[in-house]
Amino acid sequence: MLKKPLSVLYKKKNILRPFDDATSIEFFSNKSDAALFMFGSHSKKRPHNLIIGRLFDYHILDMIELGVEKFKSLSSFQTAKCPFGTKPCLVFTGEDFELNSEHQRLKNLLLDFFSGPKTKQVRLSGLEHIWHFTAAEGKIFWRSYRILMKKSGSRIPRIELEEIGPSLDLVIRRTKLASDDLYKRSRKQPKQAKPKKVKNVSMDAFGTKLGRIHMTKQNLDSLQTRKMKGLKRKSDEGAEDEEKMSRQINKLEKTWTQD
Repeated sequence: MLKKPLSVLYKKKNILRPFDDATSIEFFSNKSDAALFMFGSHSKKRPHNLIIGRLFDYHILDMIELGVEKFKSLSSFQTAKCPFGTKPCLVFTGEDFELNSEHQRLKNLLLDFFSGPKTKQVRLSGLEHIWHFTAAEGKIFWRSYRILMKKSGSRIPRIELEEIGPSLDLVIRRTKLASDDLYKRSRKQPKQAKPKKVKNVSMDAFGTKLGRIHMTKQNLDSLQTRKMKGLKRKSDEGAEDEEKMSRQINKLEKTWTQD
């Protein structure tokens, strides 16, 4: 439901154990041309089990097994839902997402799973959906909210969050993380996909394009400015008076010759 229409659901109850044998997951990934997967299972040893993982070149890159301790479905929240295809805003809270290596990899995995298509611009008035992940007390609290903009009596609206589900309390059970070399190789971009660097053009922290232009040294003495009598020099005023007098003499000579 959360990944529609970008997901494929397999409902057959096949016996799969991704941590013991990943060939079935790799087969379904190759069949559906998918790089991300989520597998749910339930057993006496590991009840309410959820495995999130991703593949590189149709082979398992890393996966994390999570135990679901508390769950509320979408249907249990009797509220309006966000339309399908809405790009969510993902918020991560807790020191573990910055200090713990397993939580860091889980954060990166969730970003790949739910971030959606990349966008160059975001319209804040159109931000509707928030995924909030909180790491505390050895658990991960996963919540979903809808943003409501209500009247506040000013131009800035009053923001309220309405929980729309699903709601999960998770605990990390097992992990299978890729080595540093393989992880670095999976993140390598081909030369064709890298943006071409433009000379003397850069971007600041706010996304504004800055450019540097090289020019020759200007001669400010010959710069044409607006002429004002208060800024004229005495020598310039004397030369202007002589020029004005010569024009008047020439004008008088012309009238005398005509008479």
